[in-house]
Amino acid sequence: MQQSIYYIKFALQFADMQITELVNIFNRQVGNRGWTSMRAYHDKALIDEFQRRGVDVSVVYNGKAISFAHSVRYDISDNQLVTIG
Repeated sequence: MQQSIYYIKFALQFADMQITELVNIFNRQVGNRGWTSMRAYHDKALIDEFQRRGVDVSVVYNGKAISFAHSVRYDISDNQLVTIG
């Protein structure tokens, strides 16, 4: 399956960012209930970038769905995202 040009655009953008920047981008999506195909490309590219770097995203992604119910922080010692609060 060919990837969308929009997914690729987001993936390239995220590849140039620090993990803290990616976390900030994730946290800006918390509580956002709007949904479009563009957001789907954005969110999938974001999670894929965390995973490409070996970050454990299991608190927000189960392999099928991404949860933006809670803000996260990056735990560098365990190389994982953890929920705040």
